[in-house]
Amino acid sequence: MSAPDPVRDAVRDAVRRAHESQPLLNAFVAIGPELPDGSAGEPPLRGLPIAVKDDVGAAGRVAGRGGRAFTSPHPADDPFMAAVRRAGLVPIGRTTLPELAAFGVTDSAAHGTTRNPLALGHTPGGSSGGSAAAVAAGVVDLATAGDGAGSIRIPAACCGLPGFKPTTGTMPGSWPDDPSSAVPAGWCGLATTGCLTRELALAASFYDAVGTFPEPLRAALDAEPGRLRIGVSVDPLPLAPPVPLDPHVGGAVRLVADRLAAAGHHVRPVRIRADRAQAAALAVTTRILRGLADAAAGADHPERFEPRIRDLVRAGAAIPDAVVVRAVAHGRRLGERLLEQLGVDVLLTPTMRGTAPAVDRWGGPGRNGLRTLTSMGRFYGYTPLHNHTGAPAVSLPVDTGAGLPAAVQLAAAPGADALLMSLAGQVLAAHSDGWDSQ
Repeated sequence: MSAPDPVRDAVRDAVRRAHESQPLLNAFVAIGPELPDGSAGEPPLRGLPIAVKDDVGAAGRVAGRGGRAFTSPHPADDPFMAAVRRAGLVPIGRTTLPELAAFGVTDSAAHGTTRNPLALGHTPGGSSGGSAAAVAAGVVDLATAGDGAGSIRIPAACCGLPGFKPTTGTMPGSWPDDPSSAVPAGWCGLATTGCLTRELALAASFYDAVGTFPEPLRAALDAEPGRLRIGVSVDPLPLAPPVPLDPHVGGAVRLVADRLAAAGHHVRPVRIRADRAQAAALAVTTRILRGLADAAAGADHPERFEPRIRDLVRAGAAIPDAVVVRAVAHGRRLGERLLEQLGVDVLLTPTMRGTAPAVDRWGGPGRNGLRTLTSMGRFYGYTPLHNHTGAPAVSLPVDTGAGLPAAVQLAAAPGADALLMSLAGQVLAAHSDGWDSQ
């Protein structure tokens, strides 16, 4: 009789859970393990099952990116996938996303609707909605995610998870930059790779194993952040006139602000100047639209794109390189000075204007793409700013006792990932001590 193999047992159990959850959640486009090759060494996350978002390039596999337009297998692992394997993680399936990762809800003509395990009539968010649903349902402890305008933080907020977006450039990218191009890859430099977990400690360990940071994030999670200047704002980036702020979300922001003040931080309201916010909104929109057009350019069958994607690709393809270069430079400059101009170390906002939306709130793949993106901007207007600046940001769940969890977002200056992780750890530790009910 062969000896028990803990890795194979853990992988087998995760695959079983994925199959069992699929009829309800539809979180996977494919399920099947990729067992390690038994290479020497003891990688930091050896044998841990991981679900992989279906926009990550893996050798011999098709990354469908949420649709039917991409059909060619990747010749090799992309840098992010290679780093995931080096960390010892074992892929057990590929998770759903909206086509081209374009939306804050996970549905597609190719794969249908993915549902939130906390409430099946609601979305797990997007674009990393399949990953968030798989983690929140306990199928896996860890799933890859990507964030080009909130696609780690939005699904985390919808599913009651912590979601940490690291500083741009700290993680291996899914689409390597072309040195000959003036326009950066990955949604014109907005996007970063990352993960979703139920526990922030595992996320920190993942980032330490896969990324490159000046200070270890797992150690930072348990460290005191010191006394910080924290600015509080409920004003979203003016991508479109916002929907009313859900009172439970507003209450969650006040609750976290009060407890941070009680912990010794200097907390005060702040507001980004209207002209600066408008300029940032225009630059973000420019980068998103052109980034989608660039991502679509490599499709094997562009005629298979959903109608809403074709709308966005047409709009993005009309944006000249020079306009994108200016938008990227604007984000870099804003990241260098925004918090300094506000006189704070960290910015506290909601993550979304409400809790997880209904699965059919935005109508599905047949809707007009520009109207859909604009409407989503009214609800998801807090997250794109920190992609534009390249700054680290984290969404944290807050249980207000009113149904689906609310979520708040904390953001620091570019490069201050360890500081932000420390503050997030302090907030979560206080929350676990019951401060939501006090």
